[in-house]
Amino acid sequence: MTIYIPEDKVSEIKNTADIVEVVSEVVVLKKTGKNYVGLCPFHSEKTPSFTVSPEKQIFYCFGCAAGGNVFSFLMKHDGISFPDAAKILAGRYGIDIPTPTMSPDQKRRMSQRESLFAANRQAMEFFRKQLLDDISGRRAMAYLKKRGINKEIFDNFYLGYAPEGWDNLLRFFTKKNISPDLVEKAGLIVSRKEKSGFYDRFRDRLIFPIFDLNMQVTGFGGRVMDDSLPKYLNSPETPVYNKSRSLYGLHLAKMKCRENQRVFIVEGYFDLLALHQQGLQDSVATLGTSLTPEHVQLLKGFVGKDGRVILVFDSDDAGIKASKRSIEVFDKGYINAQIVILPDGYDPDSYIFEFGVESFLGLVSQAKDIIPFLMDYAVKKHGLSIEGKIRIISDMKEPLGSISDNILRSLYIKELAECINIDESAVFEKIRKISVRNRDRAKRPTWPNTDLGSSHHKISVSDKAQEKVFQGKWDKLERQIIAMMLQFPQVLSEIYERNILDLFENNALKSIGQLLLTHKDETKVQASDIINLIEEKEQKNIVAFLAIGEDIWDHEACIGIITRFESIRRKNENKLLEKIKAAEKDNDLELLATLLNKKQKIALLNEKKKMALLK
Repeated sequence: MTIYIPEDKVSEIKNTADIVEVVSEVVVLKKTGKNYVGLCPFHSEKTPSFTVSPEKQIFYCFGCAAGGNVFSFLMKHDGISFPDAAKILAGRYGIDIPTPTMSPDQKRRMSQRESLFAANRQAMEFFRKQLLDDISGRRAMAYLKKRGINKEIFDNFYLGYAPEGWDNLLRFFTKKNISPDLVEKAGLIVSRKEKSGFYDRFRDRLIFPIFDLNMQVTGFGGRVMDDSLPKYLNSPETPVYNKSRSLYGLHLAKMKCRENQRVFIVEGYFDLLALHQQGLQDSVATLGTSLTPEHVQLLKGFVGKDGRVILVFDSDDAGIKASKRSIEVFDKGYINAQIVILPDGYDPDSYIFEFGVESFLGLVSQAKDIIPFLMDYAVKKHGLSIEGKIRIISDMKEPLGSISDNILRSLYIKELAECINIDESAVFEKIRKISVRNRDRAKRPTWPNTDLGSSHHKISVSDKAQEKVFQGKWDKLERQIIAMMLQFPQVLSEIYERNILDLFENNALKSIGQLLLTHKDETKVQASDIINLIEEKEQKNIVAFLAIGEDIWDHEACIGIITRFESIRRKNENKLLEKIKAAEKDNDLELLATLLNKKQKIALLNEKKKMALLK
């Protein structure tokens, strides 16, 4: 069941919320004329093509064709429903949404996502209470103190403890009459394989709640306090938790990341806590997974395209492998990353507690870009014997082949060849096949120039359904007409009186125009209002694209376009008559029937126009 948000509250939220303010939380925006631009959070790009209009309260990306209003942005960015987006915005701007009285059956049918967040929140409170309890939490609290974690940090991160026993959390939820099926969906309990029932996923572990950017608890991480395996255990993928889009600590780090245009990325929970405790609050941690393109897009939104990303991985084989895997991800995300080299045997947690933050920052000042770091590491590992050089090239061919920029790749190949004193062409030949393979993978289809008014953008899109939206003989003029209806609503009455939409052939554009005409007598309807009334994602994108343009309209220009459109249509009718005569002459009965049917439809449209003029 979807929670109902009253229309007056939706309007109040829309009129109160500032789309620039909301988008700025995850995208670095720069003012350009009336609008703001930034790097799109929905696809990788070098040059900003993501545009936000404060005047129209809409956004549109000329790189991936995503568009909409403030609700659409949150829905797409956070992967949430409209009611969830409305509730988040209402909470942010202090707008009360009335909670309707629900029957027990309605409560059971409450949106799954909201129920899962509620279950996670209650689980966090349960784990927190267990940690703070003098008896159950004594060992866990002693372990935290041993690791040097102070009270401020474990309060800020809401650390907890899952006690020993198979069903402590299960019994907690049972007492609250919360369905085990829901708790299982949240990843908090596990179904027994051989018999009925469930058992707790987290047992005798320190608990690290994982928050999203809206401070909702999406999942948990658990760590043992001895040598048991697995050392770390994380929540499984759930409807609210996706590890490839989640970074531990980002909810607390985001403002410092934006302020410093820098982010440290570590691999472990305690590494992250140690950095935050030492004042490096622009730090996040991966959650038992490699860095993903989604992670990079998320971080780039906070540090900007010229921001500094610093990987602080362990200097062991696992850390080196993680560094290699991250090259292609950062390259495709058009953002540079560096690596901090820690002494052997140290991780960020142990190093910073032993040597202090100043010493750590000294290492940061010597951080190297990933490729030079991997070159140095390979040379140190294999040496410069003939066999060592072969192994160095073998280690470096994938990292170098992952670089899409031909010039940068060539420069690094030259540097490697000089470093190991080998012919550059030999190294290049080893890398070439890898780079060609990666380039072929990266190819994307393009959407032709839309050629609308003064807006000219070549758009790369992956959604083929969107490519089909703007097709047909009348698209250019039909798009211009819808654009002027959105940007110059004074023309709506003229469109209505002359039945212009009846001449449209593109159904998507026609339906948008019809929706606009239902509001022709309203003076303050904006594109953002229209977007709220549209169900189809593609149509929302079209409205945002056509509305965000900076075309200059006046009544005379609009009438000119309308008249031209009607004139072309009449020429088409004359051509139709010629085709009918030719079909009659050739005795082509099937074609004749089709053409006569088309002629009848046009006649009906003309009759409608005449009737409208008589009114």
